[in-house]
Amino acid sequence: MNVAALFSGGKDSTYAIYLAQMRGWDVSRLITMVPEKDESYMFHIPNVHLCGLLAEAMGIPHIEVATAGEEEKELEDLRKAFTGLGVDGIVSGAIASDYQHTRIDRLCHGLGMRAFSPLWRWDQMNVLEGVVASGFRVIIVGVYADGLGKEWLGRALDTAALLELQKLADKNRMNISGEGGEFETLVLDGPNFAKRLEILESEIVWNGTRGEYIVKKARLVEK
Repeated sequence: MNVAALFSGGKDSTYAIYLAQMRGWDVSRLITMVPEKDESYMFHIPNVHLCGLLAEAMGIPHIEVATAGEEEKELEDLRKAFTGLGVDGIVSGAIASDYQHTRIDRLCHGLGMRAFSPLWRWDQMNVLEGVVASGFRVIIVGVYADGLGKEWLGRALDTAALLELQKLADKNRMNISGEGGEFETLVLDGPNFAKRLEILESEIVWNGTRGEYIVKKARLVEK
């Protein structure tokens, strides 16, 4: 099976790529949608400028596609990105978002391809535990929900963090995986990485209720 994958540099898309590879599929291309605005209905934003380095770490060809970040117009940008790839289908990291999942599925169907979402409808804690157990090194780079303060920015997603997220999810009724936009992540290393990402310079931007950990300089290093 020859597939391309939507890739944001976050845990869900990276884990979905890994699962596709574990099935023996050839993930021949990574596609990163780069919104021109600070918000997007469909796509991850924080640190997408690092996706090229992360794709290189996985040894997969990578393309970036600009999108205006306007609702529904994003779908036209995505359709153009999918056109002419010469693959059997598209892999995405959707877990529970019907908004994202149905639109990707409809676009793929219209282009004669299949949509694959290896994490679709998984228990969200099982997704997080799978990411950690598989050996991915992940940090939190954006927080946008009650209970997630500045101290979470740059924090590793490990067993201790999962336990705290579970308590916050129970208290605030948030999606523990961040699927509802509660937080965003960045993968630094993983079992399908030949090199790891090393952060050389970063900045925390905080406005009192939400914030982001912005990587200003990074490089790939040998593992």
